[in-house]
Amino acid sequence: MTFDILKTNLEKSGYTVSVFETAEEAACYLENAISGKTVAFGGSVTVRDMGLYEKLSKNNTVFWHWKPEDGQTGKQICALARNTDIYISSVNGIAETGEIVNIDGNGNRVAETTYGHEKVYLIAGKNKIAPDLHSAINRARNIASPLNAKRLGMKTPCAVKGDKCYDCKSADRICRILSVFLQKPNGCEYEVVLINESIGY
Repeated sequence: MTFDILKTNLEKSGYTVSVFETAEEAACYLENAISGKTVAFGGSVTVRDMGLYEKLSKNNTVFWHWKPEDGQTGKQICALARNTDIYISSVNGIAETGEIVNIDGNGNRVAETTYGHEKVYLIAGKNKIAPDLHSAINRARNIASPLNAKRLGMKTPCAVKGDKCYDCKSADRICRILSVFLQKPNGCEYEVVLINESIGY
């Protein structure tokens, strides 16, 4: 897959863009690029599968609610994440036209990617790419959300069937907040990391 069109459109929107053939190459790049910082992650299968918590913990102070330490709760770790230098998140959909889409349940990931950090890294494997904004939103709602709900064992129609969003009213619903970056937000530096492998949901 070529990322030329996507990379060009993201750069026109103000993002720094890095492209890697493999997730391992991308992980090593981030490990070398981030040192002596406070770092937080959003809930992300991509981040988990890249081993970023282990890699970045060597030379940084890392907070991740998927890896609580010292008796801390996930909620406490999310609070600490608000003040880190660096925030790292995957995306649920990214359009070739340059828009970036995320869906969230609690809102911590959406909130932390929009404001308050020195730098935000947004990671996308080739499976996250869609031709346009409508398709990127459709991917986030009908592919990423059902797979995540199923992974979490939620009692929602999408988790049971694993096929699409049913716009349900379940208490277990995890797709409650839709975030669309039309262009790079002002206020901090953003880098999009593109990986020529399928990774995450």
